[in-house]
Amino acid sequence: MYQFDDVIDRNGTRSLKWDDRRRFFEDRDVLPLWVADMDFASPPCVTEALVKRAQHPIYGYPSKPAELNQALIGWMKRRFDVEVKEGWLATVPGIVPGLHFAIDALTEPDEKVIVQTPVYQPFYQAVRNRGRQLIENPLIEVDGDYQMDFDDLRRKIDEKTRMLILCSPHNPVGRVWRKNELMTLAEICLEHDIIVVSDEIHSDLVYEKGSHTPFYSLSPEIADKSLTFVAPSKTFNLAGLFSSFVISPNARMLRQFQVAMSRTGVEFINMFGIEAMTAAYQGGDEWLDQLLVYLRGNADYIRQFLQEHVPQVTMRVPQATYLGWMDFRQLGLPPAEIKRLMIHEALLGLNDGTGFGEAGAGFQRINFACPRSTLEEAMHRLERTFQPLG
Repeated sequence: MYQFDDVIDRNGTRSLKWDDRRRFFEDRDVLPLWVADMDFASPPCVTEALVKRAQHPIYGYPSKPAELNQALIGWMKRRFDVEVKEGWLATVPGIVPGLHFAIDALTEPDEKVIVQTPVYQPFYQAVRNRGRQLIENPLIEVDGDYQMDFDDLRRKIDEKTRMLILCSPHNPVGRVWRKNELMTLAEICLEHDIIVVSDEIHSDLVYEKGSHTPFYSLSPEIADKSLTFVAPSKTFNLAGLFSSFVISPNARMLRQFQVAMSRTGVEFINMFGIEAMTAAYQGGDEWLDQLLVYLRGNADYIRQFLQEHVPQVTMRVPQATYLGWMDFRQLGLPPAEIKRLMIHEALLGLNDGTGFGEAGAGFQRINFACPRSTLEEAMHRLERTFQPLG
């Protein structure tokens, strides 16, 4: 059994989440539950591989061993029962840079790129930074859950629409898109010659086994018009190693992506990222299975605590990710006041929902990938601040 209850002090480790919290939260010493990395030790197989490589005292330019591609190919088969061929793969130093490369490679300046809001902030930044027009296709709430609005999507597509960036599973709302939803989306995009770029960084963190469908696996035609990004960074707590994969059986599209990446001077991924990815994909299954049980327990704990102690604040258990989308709208407070209370009264560092777009107003995103004792402290702080306001 792996010890996810162990509290590991991350202060002084150059952790963005912990060491920079005062800079991001108005100089308050908040309990940080924001940046999407975990307060758990990475799997032993990863640590052992990194230590072994670090003990060799030369850190020159790395080659990319075939073993790395084979590790991902095996992982995708075991976890999702899908095929990946070696020629479909390229490595990239992070999915966020990959979004920029994809937009540069596959769209022209002033063309339109669609995102489904509320969504991870770098989606907005990637589109705008590359000089493309950002088009929002907001998700809709139905019976307390989120769905894609296909009617709105059809209305907003025109001859300048070239790309849709999909978040699958979705950050921050935690949806795992059903296969029929993805098929409908794909058919609309195929009809209008729209490329789909699917960010699947959270795909390993689904709570119902087999519920996630990699976008490229829907059909050969869909795969030919898409790029799919995957990475072990969220899964195994490796975000600081900046190492990811892009998958596409379309050799021309994959080459265009690599050329766009090369134009920025990027040629290699991190040496230690190669070691960590290979080890994680080869030996991380049991660790991940135990992690998912612990994370689901944390999500259930938050939901039950809120129901019993702060019923005016709600959170549905996400279908994937370790990110909870907490709804404060019943309090009737402006988003700025919710944020102020969270930082200055509760001393909690969460992600304010407005950072995910206008549709996030009244929400806060909580990262529950932490020991239960940390989460308990966070919930008691939240109760003391918000329960009297109900």
